[in-house]
Formats: sequence, C-alpha cells, structure tokens
Amino acid sequence: MKQTVFFIIFLFGSNAWAQKGHFTLVSPDGKLQTIINTNNRLSICVLQEKDTILKPSIIGMDIVGKPSFGINPSVSKSIVSTNRTQKIESPFYKKGFITGIYNEICLYFKGNYSVTFRAYNQGMAYHFSSSLKDPFLVKHETADFTFPDSANAYVPYVKVRGAELTIERQFNNSFENTYTYGKITAMDTNRLAFLPLLVETQTSKKVLITEADLESYPGMYLRNRNGKNKLSAVFAPYPKTLEHGGYNKLQLLVKEREPYIAKVASARNFPWRIISVAQKDAELLENDMVYQLASPSKIADISWIKPGKAAWDWWNAWNLYGVDFRAGINTETYKYYIDFASKTGLAYVVIDEGWAVNLKYDLKQVVPSVNLPELINYAKQKNVGIILWAGYYAFEKDMEEVCRHYSALGVKGFKIDFMDRDDQLMVEFYYKAAKTAAKYHLILNLHGAYKPTGLQRTYPNVLNFEGIHGMEQMKWVDIKTDQVTYDVTFPFIRMVAGPVDYTQGAMRNASKSNYRAISQEAMSQGTRCRQLASYIVFDAPLSMLCDNPVNYEKEEESMSFISKIPSYWDQTVALDSKIGEYIVVAKKKGGDWYIGGLNNWNKRSIHLDLSFLDQHAKHAELFVDGINADRVARDYKRKTLELSDRRTLKVDMAPGGGFAIRISSRKAP
Repeated sequence: MKQTVFFIIFLFGSNAWAQKGHFTLVSPDGKLQTIINTNNRLSICVLQEKDTILKPSIIGMDIVGKPSFGINPSVSKSIVSTNRTQKIESPFYKKGFITGIYNEICLYFKGNYSVTFRAYNQGMAYHFSSSLKDPFLVKHETADFTFPDSANAYVPYVKVRGAELTIERQFNNSFENTYTYGKITAMDTNRLAFLPLLVETQTSKKVLITEADLESYPGMYLRNRNGKNKLSAVFAPYPKTLEHGGYNKLQLLVKEREPYIAKVASARNFPWRIISVAQKDAELLENDMVYQLASPSKIADISWIKPGKAAWDWWNAWNLYGVDFRAGINTETYKYYIDFASKTGLAYVVIDEGWAVNLKYDLKQVVPSVNLPELINYAKQKNVGIILWAGYYAFEKDMEEVCRHYSALGVKGFKIDFMDRDDQLMVEFYYKAAKTAAKYHLILNLHGAYKPTGLQRTYPNVLNFEGIHGMEQMKWVDIKTDQVTYDVTFPFIRMVAGPVDYTQGAMRNASKSNYRAISQEAMSQGTRCRQLASYIVFDAPLSMLCDNPVNYEKEEESMSFISKIPSYWDQTVALDSKIGEYIVVAKKKGGDWYIGGLNNWNKRSIHLDLSFLDQHAKHAELFVDGINADRVARDYKRKTLELSDRRTLKVDMAPGGGFAIRISSRKAP
C-alpha cells in the first residue's frame, strides 16, 4: 500500500489538471471514476468509462448549533491510499473468503470533520466522520443521487394503507414489498422507498444504492421529491415519545418525534453510503461491498455458531395429519417436528408465535400446553436445537434475563419479530440484541427487520434478516401478486445487502392459474423444482422448511435433496442471469458444486457453461421441471448424469419453473 498526502486536481471528465477543489478517485481497474467537488457544496459525480452514472450530487450533514458538514467546505489535507488489499475471512457467507482491492481518498475539512471516499471495481462508497468530542445532534443528512435522463428504477415502496400515506406514518413499516419498475421521474413523490434500490441507466448499466455499517444511526430511505431524476435521502427523526402497543402489544410505536435524526455522543464514523455499479446483471450476485465495508467481527470465538436448516411450524399452521394426537401449539406436536428434524438431518426446530402467553409480552410466561424444558431436553437427545420466536418488546424489555434464562435451559437462539422501524433507537436495539445474545451463545434471526447493513459480519451470530417479500406472503396475497417475478428480481437488489429469511420449501406448488391464497393450507407460486433451487440461489445461513413435516415425509426424494444442500458456501459463481427474467447461480461447498436456476413465467431453455467446475466434478444429480409442470406445478424429474468431459449442459425450465443440480466427484445414489 502506498500512502501519500497531496491534492489530486483533475478537470471534470478528463485527465487534464484543473481548478483547485476537484478531486478524482479511480477504481483499481481504472473503469470507475468519482469526481469530488469541494467548491461551495460538497458533491460527487460518478462515471464508468464514458458513461455518466451519477450526475453531480450534493452530500452533507446539518449539525444543530454548529457549522454544517459539506457547506462551504475548506480542505485542510487529503490522504490517498492506492491498491489497498482486503483479505476478509467471511464465515457463514456465500464465499469463505473475500479478497478486494480499493483506492481511497480521505479529505479532512476545517470544522472537525472528514469524508472518506473509497473505490472498488464493484462501485464506490463514502462516509462522514466527526472529530467533535462533545455531544451533538444531527438535524439531517443530505445524500442526493441525481441520475441522467431516462433512468429507470426498481423501487421497493414502503407499503401504505389509506391514511398511512403521510411521510411520518411510513417510518413504521415491515420493509416488505415487491418492486415497481419505471422511470424515476414517474415515482410517487408522496411515498418513501426503502433500500436497497436499483437504478437502470439508458445504457442498461445497473446502479445499486444501499448502506453499510449502520450503527447508532437511522437507516436511509429514498424519495423523489419533485418528479425529476433525483432521489434524496430521508431519515426517520429520533423518537421523542414511545407508546407500548401494536401487534399483540409486542411493539413500541412512535407517537412523537424530535426535530433531529440522531444523537451523537462523541467523535465517530457515520455509515457508509454505497453506489454499486454493474455492467452485467450477474455481477450484482457476486457483489460484496456491504460485507467489506462493515465493521469486523466483535466475537472472538465463533465455533459455537451453527448455521443450518430448520423445521418451522407457522407457515403450515401446525396442520399435521395421520397422527393420533390433536395437532397444535402443544408438546406432542413439537415432538413430532423434532423427530422429523432429527430423521432428516435438520439442525433446528423453530417454535414460532404462540408458545408464550398472548398479550402478556413476557417470555417467561409459557402456555400450559407447551412443556419447554421437556421439549428442549428431548431435542437435545435427538441432536436438534430449539429456536424460539419472540416479539420485539417482550425481548427488548428484559433482554439480559431472557437470554440468560433460555440459554441456561439449552435454547439455541431467538427469532425476533415486529421491530418494524429503523430509527436510531431501533438500530441500537439490533446491536444490543446481537451483543447480548452472543454473550449467552445464542444465534439470532431478525424477522420484521430492515435490510442487512453488515451486522452479520460484526456479530456473526446474527444469521438472517427478513426485510423481504418472502413465502409467508403466499398465505394471504391475491393472485395479482407476482411472487415468481419477484423471486428473479430481489437477488439482484435486496440480497446484495445480505442474507434473507425467505422461508421457502413449499410442497404444495401451483401454476399461475391455479394459485390461491389459503392461509391454513398455503401453497407456492411456481414449480416444485423452483422450491428446491431456492435453497441454492437464496443466501440464508439459517433457512426454514416452511411446509408440513407430513408433506415432506410424503415427498422423500425432494426432502432428501433439500437436506443435503449446504447453508453457507466456500465459493459463489454467478452464471448467465437477467434481472426479472431468470437467475442461475453455482455454489461450492467442500468438493461439491450446486447449481440453482429460477425462471419467470416464460418457458425457457438455459445452456449452462460448466467450465468453472473442478476436474473431478463429473457426477450430476438433476431435478428438472416435468413436461407437465406448466399445468401441474409439482411435476418434476430426477435424473443422474455422467458429465465426463462435458462442459455445457442444456436445461429446460417451465413457466414459473426452476432446476437444481448437485455435481460431485461421487456418484449420486
């Protein structure tokens, strides 16, 4: 690494020297340029080769009672680092190690602040830092993203209903919605969009906006305020008055907010703002910027953290059949789930909502029908861990004691739900929960959550996040909701931020015309092979099996394949993929490769390039859509194939279909 102190002054868009106040930061491969303007207002402009990706866009922070950061900036010094290499061990991730090279410039300004700009080949990022030692308040942060004309966007609007259309009410939301695709200029100016958000330029390049290292600071939303090609950052103001209530009294609702967004105790770094750029859609599937920019792990020993798959009760509504006991939220039912998990090699059983007495928001009050100590001991004998669902407020109000108590009983972790906010107080809860759970060797699955911002690197015991329009929606959304297209869209957007608690695995599968929302006997949109492939394509160190154990027992072939799929990976290779149409991903664990493909509603043939395979990977087990899968979605074929020296493979996908392949040096049984 070379480190020097000097000013880089380039003319906008060329390599000629120019007026003082312009700095150019170039990515290691030389393709991406960030032009930093320090005249009057601090702003950035991003170009990739000859294309303008981001037009001059203002950034800054308004500080209560003190000079604002970024207004009339005066540079006191700059520090440039070139060809700096990161080698990050990334446990429980889509690859075992991340190697990244970046260039960086840190500009120090009069007024006790600095801004660090970093350029990777995958994109650029920046963050503010303050050296102010005394506490202060952040009134607002300016982050404008001004795009060239004719840009389109995949917009995940905050879901609103009736009177909730006000900006204030939109700060309370579940961060779950499908994408609205269209011109940026056509966006609803009264609605907020949560991150990540993807923009498509006129030259079909993709620009993904998100954030990393979000600690003790509110999350960013984007809003088009004026119908132009500019998206502006919006942040939830700091809560002033909180009221206990919400769903089953498991939430804290913000009734009044302060006229500022964050309290700052002393000198600190603020979150990274990320602008990733991809020339090909598939590049987004291998993007690591959120993980790279997150703070390193604060857990010295992670040997006790065990990713894996979990049998899950809620989606299938405890509807066991063919048994000699009344199925429901009771000890007998959960013993059945434990037996099923043990027989099929699953790591966990998630005991979801209902085990704790309703409306008491007290996790030590267990319903009489469930004998938790007995279940925990029974599961331990079967080599299965128990994860308990917990409403946010019930967990938050007595966090230390809840973690201590249930860790001592032998519980392995918690699925925490219904946070539904990302203001500063809620973000601080995430870190406190992760730290406290780690102290007692408990894993966490954050449901009802905002998108990941790198917490999974800082606290690797946090295995999953929701913030996604997952399979649970199939219990109630109407036939107009296109989950199939969403499934081949979100991996290029939401999943770039981190793992997803999608909760897949349906054995009741429906074609486009046959799908119905039936809460007590839910089904998926799309084919059986699609469900199998999702365990390969979707990143999830803790992944649910959403369907009924009895249904899996009747589908032994599918269940056997699912149980073998790893939960985290050594290597990920994104193959030919196109957002909104199809996605194909290959992942390696040990000596085995898995390839998963998902399709939209158009019938499609894929020609797989297998040149990435190891020399000894010759024996393939394939699950492909059956010839009638377009009408009977559960129709599939299992095949075995000797690849020999073959390095291409043709696979057909039905409408709403998919495929799943395991390639090994060992023959499939």
